[in-house]
Amino acid sequence: MPVPSTQPAAERKLLRDTVQDKIRDAIMDGTLEPGERLNDDDLIAWLGVSRTPIREALAELARAGLIEMAPNRYTRVAAPTSAELLDAYRTLGVIYGGVVRLAVPRFTDSERKKIVGMLDDVTTRISRDEIGAVAQNGTDIYAMWADACGNPSLAQLCRSTTDGLAFKLRVPELADLVPAEVILPELAKLKAAVSAKDPIAAELAMEAVHLLPTRG
Repeated sequence: MPVPSTQPAAERKLLRDTVQDKIRDAIMDGTLEPGERLNDDDLIAWLGVSRTPIREALAELARAGLIEMAPNRYTRVAAPTSAELLDAYRTLGVIYGGVVRLAVPRFTDSERKKIVGMLDDVTTRISRDEIGAVAQNGTDIYAMWADACGNPSLAQLCRSTTDGLAFKLRVPELADLVPAEVILPELAKLKAAVSAKDPIAAELAMEAVHLLPTRG
């Protein structure tokens, strides 16, 4: 006779997700630093849960690219490198070009105003050589587009990949590899396309912002 679980599957899943969110937030806000070792006992003491949901959460975060795991060696916060930056940045462009194309026609007037304000803020920060600060809040910026795209499958893809990709942008060389003089004109085109409700122009501008080759 199978031994009944003391914790229903749905409850276990909810606990794992809660743990995952807490660890994810600590990584994204810098509480857990790049390269920092993650010890099960320390996490148990911090989160007040058993080892199982912690290991499940860490496995999900490893798939997202925020955690690095080597069996019997270490579990640690991922440490972004400049070698990974452009690949991650361009991958975001591939994904979010399509997201923008779907989202722009769907924006309500208030959503459109919010996006335009966000683009103004990003433009101002990059003009002040604060691209690192923009990258620090990158997942929130991308989420605004994904939430409005109206495609649950694409939105789920964004949720599962954006954290890890955006985290890889947090390197000191970001301003050198993603030059402001290249990005700023394309941000202006993106803002104009959003205001004009032009999804194709918005898609092309988003791709150009992310340094994808222009379409011939």
